[in-house]
Amino acid sequence: MSGGGAGASRSDARRNRALVLQAARSAFAEGGLVVTLEEIARRAGVGAGTVHRHFPSKERLFAAAVTDRIRLFADTAQDLSDVTEPGEVFFRFFASVARLATENRAVGEALETPELSAAGGAAGAGREFVAAFEVLLRRAQEAGAVRGDVVIEDVRTLLVGCLAMERRRVAAGDTTGVPGRMTALARDALRPGRTVTELPSAPRRRNSVECGVCGAPVAVARTGRPARYCGGACRQKAHRARRARAQGRNADAASAGRQRP
Repeated sequence: MSGGGAGASRSDARRNRALVLQAARSAFAEGGLVVTLEEIARRAGVGAGTVHRHFPSKERLFAAAVTDRIRLFADTAQDLSDVTEPGEVFFRFFASVARLATENRAVGEALETPELSAAGGAAGAGREFVAAFEVLLRRAQEAGAVRGDVVIEDVRTLLVGCLAMERRRVAAGDTTGVPGRMTALARDALRPGRTVTELPSAPRRRNSVECGVCGAPVAVARTGRPARYCGGACRQKAHRARRARAQGRNADAASAGRQRP
């Protein structure tokens, strides 16, 4: 009898935890972290004490509620890491994350303030998301679709800015009827052909070497000539850029020669 009672108790506990988590996902998606545990308990149909037994703090419950969505972002980015059109895939993924995070306030707040989701499995999911997103960025840069002086922290900051702009656009009563308009404008800053300003270089660490094309760290050789680029792709890009500049100078010189009396 006691074994059956214990099993039923564990089953009830699992059911209550699932109810709380489901209610939390819905509530946080609508209102973000300002939603109270009492409101979540009401939606779940359980007492506040039940919520506290499963999740000692609202921050832990918040982290549990956003873990699945952040992990889905990470898994999607990993699945896209070997596509044949890395540039367009990168921009589409950026726009999709911005749209979903704008619609889901909990995910948006987790991306804006990573420490909110630093508990439990959410912390690992967040690291996986950033690492997978960085792979998409690197591949897009290697394909020449994203400017080479951008790093993953720039992309994350721009993404957070898109969330704020999209919310402001909606709150202000957007009249364009084009969802994601601000995100599309922001993404253009990442395209090499639209570059209007040169990003200031981050301070270099002592004894560090950065790729002359994409800025990625370059392994320092113990002997021989110091490396200037992180790999063959960037070396070829630099070679093509030097050749194009030389051809441009030759063309200018030839044009000037023809114009002399």
